[in-house]
Amino acid sequence: MKKEEFEVQGMSCGHCKGAVEKALNSADGVKDAKVDLEAAKVKVEFDESKTDLDKLKNEVRAAGYEVS
Repeated sequence: MKKEEFEVQGMSCGHCKGAVEKALNSADGVKDAKVDLEAAKVKVEFDESKTDLDKLKNEVRAAGYEVS
């Protein structure tokens, strides 16, 4: 399992936090994703044999948020 952290722009409330966590936690290979709304960051733990960071960032983009 690999752990990564990245910034997500555009989150402003609990709904945003939930939407990003749901998008990531439903992605194949993700063990856990947690959003820190105040820091505008997400920590994700995933199986590198099933997904990669770029795919996970694309999941967040598909949910309507910007990723750096």
